Amino acid sequence: MFSEERRQEILKRLEQNGRVLAKELADQFEMSIDSIRRDLSIMEEQGLLKRTHGGAIPIPNVRSMPGPPSKRYGEGNVYQNAIAKLAVSYITANQTVFIGGTSTHYVMLKYLPKDIAFTVITNSVEIAYHLRDFENIQTYLIGGNVKRSGNITDALATEFAQQFTIDLCFATAGAISSKGLSTATPEVSVFHKTVYGNSKKIIAILGHSKFGIDMFSRMYPVEKLDLIITDEETAEEKINMIQAQGVEIIIAKIED
Repeated sequence: MFSEERRQEILKRLEQNGRVLAKELADQFEMSIDSIRRDLSIMEEQGLLKRTHGGAIPIPNVRSMPGPPSKRYGEGNVYQNAIAKLAVSYITANQTVFIGGTSTHYVMLKYLPKDIAFTVITNSVEIAYHLRDFENIQTYLIGGNVKRSGNITDALATEFAQQFTIDLCFATAGAISSKGLSTATPEVSVFHKTVYGNSKKIIAILGHSKFGIDMFSRMYPVEKLDLIITDEETAEEKINMIQAQGVEIIIAKIED
């Protein structure tokens, strides 16, 4: 078995069981435990898992392939709803707003203002499809190769995105630490760097599971964010770590 095949099998076991043990993997693949540990270290560097004592666990909210839109997009959990509802309160009339294609972006749709006119730029087929029902919103869909998730982040999309100046960008990432926003895929990182770089104001909307993690590809420095909105479950020490970079963080409260 080639190393890439073995690592794919490790990812499969990780998704099925929620954890893997280095000793069990060494027995399964008839390899030394040091070789398995080396595999796990490489996979951690690639943002595919998180090493633990004796094995590895999944990185929160990260999968090797995104699920289909029917499963990825829904009502959202209480934390996503709290973040989304607070985030849309920053939208004002006549702004150009970037809304991406994550599940939290999708939750924002039900809270978008309907009494003011504004423009939305998105790289998500799913988001654009639902925005067609908003008479007060003019929508631009960034073009390119459509992925299984319904999102568009290839080189053509990056070139397309360079045309726009964005007043307000709702940024997301696979992870955030004092080193910045990061994600598992360089293509996604390059696309979002372009969007964020063309934005006058950037509000990051990130749940508690994203904090204190570094993934494979850097997206954007923390200190360049204007605001971060997170939820009540984000640990205080992780908030303090980010605030030390000079970034304001607001906690979105869950409504009773």
